[in-house]
Amino acid sequence: MPRVVRHGPFPVQFRQVTVQRVERIAPRIQRVVLGGDALEGFRSDGADDHVKVVFPTADGLHLPTPGPNGLTFAPGITAPPMRDYTPRHFDAARRELTLDFILHDAGPATAWAQQVKIGDQLGIGGPRGSQVVADVFDWYLLLGDETAMPAIGRRLEELSDDVRAIVLIEVDDEQDALPFTSRASLDVRYVYRRGAAPGATTLLDDAVHALDWPTGEGFVYIAGEAGMMRRLKEHVTSVRNHPRDWMRASGYWKPGVSNHHD
Repeated sequence: MPRVVRHGPFPVQFRQVTVQRVERIAPRIQRVVLGGDALEGFRSDGADDHVKVVFPTADGLHLPTPGPNGLTFAPGITAPPMRDYTPRHFDAARRELTLDFILHDAGPATAWAQQVKIGDQLGIGGPRGSQVVADVFDWYLLLGDETAMPAIGRRLEELSDDVRAIVLIEVDDEQDALPFTSRASLDVRYVYRRGAAPGATTLLDDAVHALDWPTGEGFVYIAGEAGMMRRLKEHVTSVRNHPRDWMRASGYWKPGVSNHHD
């Protein structure tokens, strides 16, 4: 049985959805539940999938049309702000999609999430495909900053009860240290920046370097700031000699760069 399976690519479909519920689950994390008939047939198979979120502008919500040369908009329409987000949860029966917005910059996503209200409209496209990690490993090591928390939380909820999961996450302070639920044997450790700029410390690096590496066969997931991701990926593969095929690493953002994704 393959341990990591790629599903897709799927045809890209953009959907207009409506905000159903809003909850500030931490001082810097806004949870938004989206719904609507347009979510019929929506599919997200992997815990770290991404949807392309299309934000409304002053003249409304304008969805792109996928084509061989990328995304296009109707004549006269300027491309609106778009960002990638992880589907935190999808309820097919209720046709509801949950997204968590990290309020860590002054960009269009944070601006929208801070003032969002029930009934607002949003566009989503994708996922274009999924990487599905089979629940056959002895352990799972999940590393990241707060931007990785939606994918980490979803993966933990999907694990079985006969595996071990170790989680190390960097956040600003205890208020952002969300609790996680999992059937797995769970070990969650937070490190705190205490006001330092996101992406400007090696706190998570230090915690991973000091970690007693688990025995047996495991899967490593790394996500967050691009520089941190690259450093941890190098450590895991070169110092810990972990197989590259049993790892996934994603750079979600980079200081000073808008809409970055590795």
